Amino acid sequence: MHAPHGSLGHMSRTASIAAAISAITVVGVGISLSIPLLALELESRGVTSKWIGINTAVAGIATIFTAPFVPLLVRKLGLRALLVGAIVLASASLVGFKAAPSFLMWFPLRFAFGAALCILFAVSEFWINALAPPNRRGLIMGIYATALSLGAALGPTILSVLGASGWEPYLAGAVVLLLGAIPILLARGITPRIHDDSHHGVLTFVRRSPSAVLAALVFGAIETAVMTFLPLYGLRLGLSETSAALLLTAAVLGNVAFQIPIGLISDKVDRRLLLLCCSLAGAAGAFTLPFVPVSSPWFLAMIFLATGVVGSLYTVGLAHLGERFHGADLAAANAAFVMLYSVGLIAGPPLAGAGMDLYNPYGFAFVIFTMLAVYAAIVAGRLMTRGRRAA
Repeated sequence: MHAPHGSLGHMSRTASIAAAISAITVVGVGISLSIPLLALELESRGVTSKWIGINTAVAGIATIFTAPFVPLLVRKLGLRALLVGAIVLASASLVGFKAAPSFLMWFPLRFAFGAALCILFAVSEFWINALAPPNRRGLIMGIYATALSLGAALGPTILSVLGASGWEPYLAGAVVLLLGAIPILLARGITPRIHDDSHHGVLTFVRRSPSAVLAALVFGAIETAVMTFLPLYGLRLGLSETSAALLLTAAVLGNVAFQIPIGLISDKVDRRLLLLCCSLAGAAGAFTLPFVPVSSPWFLAMIFLATGVVGSLYTVGLAHLGERFHGADLAAANAAFVMLYSVGLIAGPPLAGAGMDLYNPYGFAFVIFTMLAVYAAIVAGRLMTRGRRAA
């Protein structure tokens, strides 16, 4: 089990959670800088879009392979050593991409980079979840998600200042990632530990807590589908490139604005009920999107509201896991959460793209509606069976 709440003073617990959040925010900057940078590098080397997509997908595959080993690694190496090791691996891989003369070498590098990121997210989310006081878990997860979103917004800004050619953006990215190790190294003696050896396999959590872990799958799929196709949706409906890019800004702002308020609400209500409400509201937004003129301010407002509510699935799902599991089980549940999020990242764009091809361009909105409606049905089913059992 992790250290009991009483054994950690309030100040040291707050300091420990702050260390984990600041570390992962810095990592978020490094990642959001690397993703467009690597795509631009391959483009400049004359690699086709198809192969750029395949190489990017390797990071997601690495997550699926790495996630089941996360609880074991935390037990064997300890939380701080594992996180610092993952940061060093991520920064070394990032520099390796620029140094690699052949595109073939990008595949093992992308796998190493993806594995390092999987460890960073699963372990830091376990850290925050294990130490969060039960009555404020939703708020803390909301702060974490907001900090991560703000970090992710900084990466492309660094890229626009340094440019995508030359060594500068790679070295800057590696340095930023390494800075994330500082708060972890300072958090000595105030990190959660796992003492019990027994824990369930990662995939058993899909059965044990589908409402929580499937929230990560749905959010991952929708997040990448929106990032990939929302600007295209606007362009195909006649918006200028600037206006189409503004749709993405509204989506990102919605995601940032809603995390803390919905996190606070989740501390007061049954989190499964909140997950149901968020998915139903998101589904309603996606369904009505094709009927709203794309050039009207209502369209921007709807994007802001719908992505904000759907983005909260991740936060509330994480808080729900922390409420249900402890110790080694919580570490495994967090690994399952990150793993399913990555499956969503891989599955989302092809599904939305296929929808867009079938019914151009409105199929994009209807695919998102379907994902949310199916998820809402699963959560509603869980609530009903739990209600019948209680009765």
